[in-house]
Amino acid sequence: MGCGEVIVMLRSRMGRLAAGEVLKLTVRDLGAPEDMPAWCRMTERQLLHADHPHYWIEQRQNP
Repeated sequence: MGCGEVIVMLRSRMGRLAAGEVLKLTVRDLGAPEDMPAWCRMTERQLLHADHPHYWIEQRQNP
């Protein structure tokens, strides 16, 4: 799965989480180390930990 597809899926899944819940994501795309932190900043999610290919993202608020 490419990073664009991951972002679409990620947006959908994060939208289902309550504030404070954490999603663990595994992304093997080579662009993920740059794309995941940028996406979190732009969408006001908290990137708790990144160890490519694993990312833990906290839902801060429901958009």
